[in-house]
Amino acid sequence: MKIGQPSDNTIPVSSNATSAPPKGGQSATATATATKSAQSAGVAVTVSPLARSLGASKTADASVIDTQKVAAVRSAIEQGTYVVNAEAIADKLLANAQEMLKPASN
Repeated sequence: MKIGQPSDNTIPVSSNATSAPPKGGQSATATATATKSAQSAGVAVTVSPLARSLGASKTADASVIDTQKVAAVRSAIEQGTYVVNAEAIADKLLANAQEMLKPASN
């Protein structure tokens, strides 16, 4: 990330004060005033297109979960019958490392 890079997406950051319940004897008016003050003191944040794409891919991957397989593995672990295949893990680690070390082709 480069400092001073022009942004294409500026998002104001606001406080989470609106979700917090009033503390002690604070009235709703005092809480609303504090919330407005916190929101007006926000800082502009820029999100690069790369960061947005990473976030989008993470949420897309999260929705593909085989719940039956998860339940079967959980059950095997609880029963003490789950066997770890170290060779398969090593193969996947090596394949992932090789993929990460490949020069990016544009």
